[in-house]
Amino acid sequence: MIFSVSWMFPPRRIGPAPLCLLVVALCLSALSARLASAQSATVQSATVQSAGVESIIVQSTTSTQNAGFYDHVVPHFTTETGIDVRVVAVGTGQALKNARNCDGDMLIVHSREAEEAFIAAGYGAVRHDLMYNDFIIVGPQDDPAGLRRAVDVREAMRRIERSRSRFASRGDESGTHKKERALWATIDRTPEDLQGSWYLETGSGMGATLNFAVQSHSYALTDRATWLAFGNKHRHRILFESDPRLFNQYGIVTLSRTHCPQARHDAAGAFAAWLLSPDGQQRIASLTRKGEQLFIPNAGTQTAP
Repeated sequence: MIFSVSWMFPPRRIGPAPLCLLVVALCLSALSARLASAQSATVQSATVQSAGVESIIVQSTTSTQNAGFYDHVVPHFTTETGIDVRVVAVGTGQALKNARNCDGDMLIVHSREAEEAFIAAGYGAVRHDLMYNDFIIVGPQDDPAGLRRAVDVREAMRRIERSRSRFASRGDESGTHKKERALWATIDRTPEDLQGSWYLETGSGMGATLNFAVQSHSYALTDRATWLAFGNKHRHRILFESDPRLFNQYGIVTLSRTHCPQARHDAAGAFAAWLLSPDGQQRIASLTRKGEQLFIPNAGTQTAP
């Protein structure tokens, strides 16, 4: 994990949390990240697997798992087909690297440019839109940067930077981290420009980063589904939303038979086809938290793989 060492000796603008609490938050976030890393390193089954049952491995973004997506859809697919689905939930960047090494049978991620590059490089076969939601910026309810007054996401990012309000970044090449960098670019900022005690890279998944943001009184970019499913909001609130640039598309990518001849292509294709079918899309649409839909299916008229 990457943290700014100077942050442990806070600048003049320390905010309400005393230094001892911030150090505790740092330690707790590091522990959460280790646990999340250990969990992601182990292939996790979304259903109980029996001996001799055909199975596939999905390399996945963490946000879908955090939102309960696989627990919601996989049992229905397995009941219909007998195919077990196991999930490796990591950031999109790591998921693509794992799939490039043929450590899996298909991808569900959310960085279209990276997905298309993966296919262009010969690692993937076909990409399909699956569903979408949006990104939001959450932060402490007292909103020290004044994001509630921002008219668009460019102004929101500028307010965070100019006020030097603490911002928790994934810092892990995930789809969310790629989106964050794109948003900083709208105000002509690069990661190199964001040095200082206010910009904090966790190197962790979305859930661990949100925990860190809550405990350190920081802003964070997150997908809406993860936030809705997140149980430790405390006094953090959604402070900016509804800009078109916060659109968050998820895609399915199947692997190249040439590059990964040992992958379970037929079974993976069956799962992709089911998710893209009316039954699968309806099941995705029925996933809610407190009455709010987590993902909007948008496979449309695409031809299933």
